[in-house]
Amino acid sequence: MTVRHFLSTQDYSRAEIDALLDQAAAFKRSPQGQQLAGKSVALMFFNPSMRTRTSFELGAFQLGGHAVVLSPGKDAWPIEFEVGSVMDGDTEEHIAEVARVLSRYVDLIAVRAFPKFVDWSIDRQDKVIESFARYATVPVINMETITHPCQELAHALALKEHLGDLQNKKYVLTWTYHPKPLNTAVANSALLIATKMGMDVTLLCPTPEYILDQRYMAFAKTNARENGGSLQVSHDIEAAYSGAHVIYAKSWGALPYFGRWDQEKAIRDANRHFIVDEAKMALTDNGLFSHCLPLRRNIKATDAVMDSPACIAIDEAENRLHVQKAVMASLISQSGTTSGLGF
Repeated sequence: MTVRHFLSTQDYSRAEIDALLDQAAAFKRSPQGQQLAGKSVALMFFNPSMRTRTSFELGAFQLGGHAVVLSPGKDAWPIEFEVGSVMDGDTEEHIAEVARVLSRYVDLIAVRAFPKFVDWSIDRQDKVIESFARYATVPVINMETITHPCQELAHALALKEHLGDLQNKKYVLTWTYHPKPLNTAVANSALLIATKMGMDVTLLCPTPEYILDQRYMAFAKTNARENGGSLQVSHDIEAAYSGAHVIYAKSWGALPYFGRWDQEKAIRDANRHFIVDEAKMALTDNGLFSHCLPLRRNIKATDAVMDSPACIAIDEAENRLHVQKAVMASLISQSGTTSGLGF
């Protein structure tokens, strides 16, 4: 039996995404369930977390399941991911054993592993979670790597709650300043889900260097074509914000400077004015504002924007709990197993 994973929303049809959102909305109305009764999930954190860990642990508990939290290299052995490697360094065991052993114990494996920020040609391979998916015999869930599909679902659910039908709503994904270069994961994912939902999407960034990886730009173009929306890139703040229904802010590093951030810093520092403020939001069509959190106030967005009725970031954060329950319940239902042994 082929194991279905949740690594990217690109692997899921629009109908499947809508079904997950419907189930998440049902869980929001009635949080308790038994869909994971007697089931367990291993939460593998290679990077820190607050919302992700809390929402996954509580989600498993609320559906009758149990979560085991592991941090490889801290409270679990460091893991090797290279095939054919001679393990004479710091790693103690290979992913080929880790994933298969965990699959004998648990019913789901969830992984959070950020890129190393040294070489994008390597990081874009997403080796950590792809290796888990390769060797595991139970479903694997992406808790954020170079994409963040759980955040996508939470974002889409919040937008549907506030706007209803999202078809052809004007959606702006805007780059914002940050003192450090950040992962492109949420930006990649925002592009994917907004186009998947048929919105008219504008990627707003200071210069062409901040355009996202062509893999995700291509996915977004395909999504827009298949779902009746559109995709454009803009470097014009006023034109992008004008008439927008949604402003979604995120900081990310410019890929041409990946691993050479000292060379990118001057460009980033020159574009602090991309901050989301009241004047920009006034250009929108009573637009909503959101962010995946955490957010540095008065760096990415002003206090006035964050504290305004237009801000739905807290709704989106809450929805992480509900959509992740929907994902876990769906994967358990599709796997058809009654234990991590697959019996």
